[in-house]
Amino acid sequence: MSQKHATLFITHRGERHQQDALGAAPEELEVTMLRSPSKEEIMAALPGKEFLITERTGVIDADIIQAGKDLCLIQRLGSQTYDIDLKAAKNAGIPVCYLPVRSCIMVAEHMALQILALAKRLREVMDLTAEANDFGHPPQLCDEDYFAYNWTGRENLLGLWESTVGILGFGEIGTELARRLQGYGCDILYNKRNRLPQEAEQELHIQYASVDELLEKSDFLCMLMPYFPETALSLNAEFFARMKPGACFVSCGGSGVVDDQALADALASGRLYGAAVDTFVYEPIPKDSPFLPIARQPRSNLVITPHTAAGSASASSKSRAGDYTNIQRILAGEKLVGRLV
Repeated sequence: MSQKHATLFITHRGERHQQDALGAAPEELEVTMLRSPSKEEIMAALPGKEFLITERTGVIDADIIQAGKDLCLIQRLGSQTYDIDLKAAKNAGIPVCYLPVRSCIMVAEHMALQILALAKRLREVMDLTAEANDFGHPPQLCDEDYFAYNWTGRENLLGLWESTVGILGFGEIGTELARRLQGYGCDILYNKRNRLPQEAEQELHIQYASVDELLEKSDFLCMLMPYFPETALSLNAEFFARMKPGACFVSCGGSGVVDDQALADALASGRLYGAAVDTFVYEPIPKDSPFLPIARQPRSNLVITPHTAAGSASASSKSRAGDYTNIQRILAGEKLVGRLV
């Protein structure tokens, strides 16, 4: 039996996602996985490792790179590389690559869909269109001189242009969302525990804001916080009461972070213009969920989806297997993808 290639995988993922990633590893790898390790723990684990796979769990600095004397590759999962010392890696002759995460991109796409669906009141206008009611304007053949613009008389439809989008919890999904919003002419604010370097903010055209500023200024507030015991149900009635009146709340963050009842109440009361949710306190969604009575009113501005933002199971499996793409390329003598140095 041939010797396996020693690989260190550092991640912030919980146990279930760690096991999924380990299960997707090629047979020729022997993977050691560390969750949110300290710098010292990384340096202690690196000797003898051929490959380092890293998510954004801390800086990969010159000391860590020096400790990885046997490394043939540093693979960043994600598209943010500001926290890797590329100069040190180049001097050490270690290739550094990045790989955008497919599932993160899909969630960012879904969140863009949620924002636009709420802004345009998609459920309401679909329902009105399907009624086939002429609203006092009998149907006429359209040509260059006749069309019945907004024949249902909708008012207060929103757009993204000149609006403010706040992103609460800014990791890889937030990064991909910010990239996709750049062409919409909106201001993008973000909040995370540790502010990004100035060059990263400039690249993404984003501005750091406190949570209070985010709540006060955001026309569309996007929740991407992960679930931890300390964040459970932390977005509660007090949180929604602090949001800008008439704003939209969009959530693809961790299940159990948002208090479902508090959000449903804020929407039903009219304080919020709309809400879109992909993750819930209980999943599958229970029959007594406070969202269901609102969702059964097709003209309510609520969009709920069954935790499908990241795509299908097959898409998630493909994403996990993709973590090892460049390692397999090195072993096969093929050109690396996403190479930075």
